Amino acid sequence: MEEALVEALSDKNLTLAVAESLHWGFIAHRITNVPGASKVFQAGVVSYANEAKEGFLGVSSQTLETHGAVSEATARAMAEGILRQTGADLALSVTGIAGPSGGTADKPVGTVFLGVADRHGSQVFKQAQSLRSRKPSSLSP
Repeated sequence: MEEALVEALSDKNLTLAVAESLHWGFIAHRITNVPGASKVFQAGVVSYANEAKEGFLGVSSQTLETHGAVSEATARAMAEGILRQTGADLALSVTGIAGPSGGTADKPVGTVFLGVADRHGSQVFKQAQSLRSRKPSSLSP
């Protein structure tokens, strides 16, 4: 999948930046392992702490207090923030609850928000599934 992404971005002469608050910067790792990724990959930020989301990505403390670090609003702000900070053409953000603890009734373990932004706007997609039902090997890099 990452090879197809790098190829598509390269073909369209577009650049990408990512902001991750889930799974250790794994998206940036996968993309940057593709030959030629340096032509399209601008930057990646792993921002687990709220202070990092605020400082590096410009997520407001009000957004974090009102909606939480794992939310549509935060995923949107992260994508828009990394886009603004890097000047990339496209941005991707991810925030979620990997577990095994930390989930709530409203945001169970396995809740993930994926943000996508460009100069025309942003969108957020929510995925909620139990990560416990998946084989442990499917979570490892």
